[in-house]
Amino acid sequence: MTYVAADDRYEQIPYRRCGRSGVNLPAISLGLWQNFGDDRPIATQRAILRRAFDLGITHFDLANNYGPPYGSAEKNFGRIFAEDFRPYRDELIISTKAGYDMWAGPYGDHGSRKYLLASLDQSLQRQGLDYVDIFYSHRLDPDTPLEETLGALDTAVRQGKALYAGISSYSAQRTEEAVRILRDMGTPLLIHQPSYSMLNRWIEGGLLDVLEREGVGCIVFSPLAQGLLTDKYLHGVPESSRAHSGGGGSFSSEMISDENLERVRALNAIAERRGQSLAQLALAWVLRDPRVTSALIGASSVEQLEQNVAALKKLDFTDDELAEIDSYAQEGGINIWAQSSAG
Repeated sequence: MTYVAADDRYEQIPYRRCGRSGVNLPAISLGLWQNFGDDRPIATQRAILRRAFDLGITHFDLANNYGPPYGSAEKNFGRIFAEDFRPYRDELIISTKAGYDMWAGPYGDHGSRKYLLASLDQSLQRQGLDYVDIFYSHRLDPDTPLEETLGALDTAVRQGKALYAGISSYSAQRTEEAVRILRDMGTPLLIHQPSYSMLNRWIEGGLLDVLEREGVGCIVFSPLAQGLLTDKYLHGVPESSRAHSGGGGSFSSEMISDENLERVRALNAIAERRGQSLAQLALAWVLRDPRVTSALIGASSVEQLEQNVAALKKLDFTDDELAEIDSYAQEGGINIWAQSSAG
């Protein structure tokens, strides 16, 4: 059946200005990091994407190596885009990234101009797009001059293969450098994508100040702390979880320390008093700061997507609630991107 988007899709959720740019993003965006590879039914992926857009989620975030296998999330998205979303292309913000391992050999990883521009061409081909809205440097590469990495983003914009440039997981200092370099090139930095949650608060140590001062947007990933800030781990590690199976590189049972579980259970009690799930509280909390443009979530089902988007119904906090949350929202040793950011 031909997909027709809901008429009231722009009445469902709020939008926020991305820094000082002309772009508005939905307060919640959909990331395809998990659940959109070849290990998941295409029908489920299609249902999630359709429902997301019907709810007003106009931003879909990908990367070259999302899967499994690498590239399959872009390929699957491209198929669904061609069949369902092509008439709505001008209503969508579609982003992709390059910077992590993608293909064999010395030119399929890190931050060289060779890798980034080749990767973008491949991403466009897999998705069946003429351009992406945002092309990110997925991580800082300390072995490549920043001018080379960011020059590749500038080239992508000038070639019309991307409309905007973004960076992910750069430290405050390196972000300041990136802003200056891109500004001098004539391609302003639109947005930064860092990890951020109640158990991973590193961006409060200077990065948010830099983004505010420079007028750069902020879209935070892993606001649910890789699933720790949901009801999944309140009673230990379920056998079906990523933590139990090894984490797939993004989560491990070591993150579920006694201290973290104690904090999570206390935060869950606060959520219950507010009439929210723990996940909804976690999303509302990262969005409490007006410098955060959007929270990037994943979804394994339409139901999970709807439950998380419902966090937007209660974004207000009292001072007492924020103070109580602060007593439990402490670093939990879960920022697996810390070393990359510091580079």
